[in-house]
Amino acid sequence: MTTDNDNTPCFPIGTAAVMLGVSVQTLRLYESEGLLIVHKTPGRQRLYSKSDIRRIECIRHAINDEKISIGGIKRMQAMVPCWDIIGCSDAERNACAAFTKSSGGCWTYGHTHSRCAAQECRLCEVYLRSGECTNIREMIVSSTLQKQIASNERPL
Repeated sequence: MTTDNDNTPCFPIGTAAVMLGVSVQTLRLYESEGLLIVHKTPGRQRLYSKSDIRRIECIRHAINDEKISIGGIKRMQAMVPCWDIIGCSDAERNACAAFTKSSGGCWTYGHTHSRCAAQECRLCEVYLRSGECTNIREMIVSSTLQKQIASNERPL
């Protein structure tokens, strides 16, 4: 579980790279691929929070230990049922690129005409919950089970 303090951007990119044992270029790659959203100051300096560091540790674990490619991670993030988590209506869901496409997490799409438009993606519940390694699987399984239960409850 994350707290507001965990989401406070405080580590410059060089410090984050040292903490994680990766290069600055690796962190920029993860950002450009849409695996994470990094806070940028008005002067365009990247700052990482504690929850960003945990997300990157999860990404590193997936790549190095589970042998999942960046493309595979993006595909898994695309499977997170954001529409269920934030309670979109059928109309909102069907009009949203995060539901109709499968190339990345919902935070990689421009939400200009939806309930997500007013919210900063890096602070959204969907983004924050999907940063924990075990949460992605649990969110997908939970959504699948809910759909199965709902389909079994429908009258014949």
